[in-house]
Amino acid sequence: MTRRKNIRERGKIRFSEYFKSLKDNDTVAVKREISVASHFPKRLQGRTGTVKGKRGRSYLIKLKDQEMEKEYLIESVHLKKLNRAVKK
Repeated sequence: MTRRKNIRERGKIRFSEYFKSLKDNDTVAVKREISVASHFPKRLQGRTGTVKGKRGRSYLIKLKDQEMEKEYLIESVHLKKLNRAVKK
């Protein structure tokens, strides 16, 4: 995990990252935005989970932490929506 951004990625964060909308049961990956202070453990970086709801401007994410399933409140700036492949 890096502590700095690349030179081309520095600067303001896009507004669309702050205001992105996620629906319930969307699959998301936790991608910590370095320039914004995060209030969740660093060990969650790169984990995938599902959206269970929204509280304020943060989303309630259900993640599997080793063998236990836990719920975390994470802002949308730190989340990346994943596309699931539909089986036929």
